[in-house]
Amino acid sequence: MAEPAKPQQQQVQIKADEKELLGQYCNLAVVHHNAEEFTLNFVYLFPTVPQGKLVASMILSPAHAKRFMLALQENVARYEAQFGKLPEGSGPGPEPNVGFIQ
Repeated sequence: MAEPAKPQQQQVQIKADEKELLGQYCNLAVVHHNAEEFTLNFVYLFPTVPQGKLVASMILSPAHAKRFMLALQENVARYEAQFGKLPEGSGPGPEPNVGFIQ
């Protein structure tokens, strides 16, 4: 009996300007969700003042959020296999109370 044919993967070309390729640093991620979507807000908290700047906001479908979580878990596991276990928890100091302003 023949095996079912596997769907072929299609290569996708992604265009990116230099600014996007450089990326943005963030030291805080705030996650919200409702029945239809997950919102990930990536924030840079300034070290010397109690202030931050939103550097990116991503809105994902629940299914894509789960795929993102699994991909991140896999990559953290690979990182820890190569460089050692990462500490759990948020680090020194209390969790910041974050609110957005315009």
